[in-house]
Amino acid sequence: MSRGIVSPSEWATARIRVVLRTLQVLLLGGLLLTGLGPVLWLAKAAITPTQDTLRTPLSVFPNGFDFANLVTAWTRVEIDKHFLNTVVLAAGSWAVQIIVATTAGYALAVLRPRYGGLVTGVVLGTLFVPSIVLLVPLYLTVVDAGMINTFWAVWLPSGASAFNVVLVQRFFAGLPREMVEAARVDGAGPVRIFWSVVLPLSRPIIGVVSVFAVVASWKDFLWPLLVLPDPAVQPLSVRLPALQRYVELDVFLAALAISTVIPVALFLIFQRLFLRGGALEGAIKG
Repeated sequence: MSRGIVSPSEWATARIRVVLRTLQVLLLGGLLLTGLGPVLWLAKAAITPTQDTLRTPLSVFPNGFDFANLVTAWTRVEIDKHFLNTVVLAAGSWAVQIIVATTAGYALAVLRPRYGGLVTGVVLGTLFVPSIVLLVPLYLTVVDAGMINTFWAVWLPSGASAFNVVLVQRFFAGLPREMVEAARVDGAGPVRIFWSVVLPLSRPIIGVVSVFAVVASWKDFLWPLLVLPDPAVQPLSVRLPALQRYVELDVFLAALAISTVIPVALFLIFQRLFLRGGALEGAIKG
């Protein structure tokens, strides 16, 4: 027997059903407006002249649109260069985080070393340390290593993500042990098991970690600002606030719109990967 706020007999009443359906539609519309509203407004403002944005910010192209804003933002203020820097930083951070998270999770969940429980406890303990506390010693380490104004200063520290390690470890621990044992019986070593057995079954969690890694790198501001003082190597998250004082509002909004393209595209792409991964995980457990 199903239970809820509204009983099946009340659902059968036409008036109550109409009221509830209307409330559901209004709630869904409010959620869509709250979530997509700012993004849609930014997309509209990116191709709207400055005067129209200032006078009637909520109007839809009162005096037409101007795609030249995007071209100007891409060329004159060198958004293309900083966009490329952002892509390179995000790709490097993603690669480092995937390598560290998968290898550490594999070692703790599948290989199960003698002191694996202690290591797991230490990794979990680092989650309770505020990142701002580690900022000064990490910066001094980067300075001593001579990595200032290099992408390595952003790539390498990004790999120290305890959250990703724990996330991947928990997923690996849920994989069927029979497959690992069968691979060992067939003569596969730890590296072969990791590459040929564990990773092919781990596309869902790799997709999740990938989204977290890319989005976190894309929007990171403080750390790139500290270790990349040279404007030539700065990403969009650092360079755009500095350019705001020197460019027109419509060009600045166009640059902001360009900077949101990759995260939105990644979400749409990996959303389908999550759905396929959920079906794969259910098939494995079944």
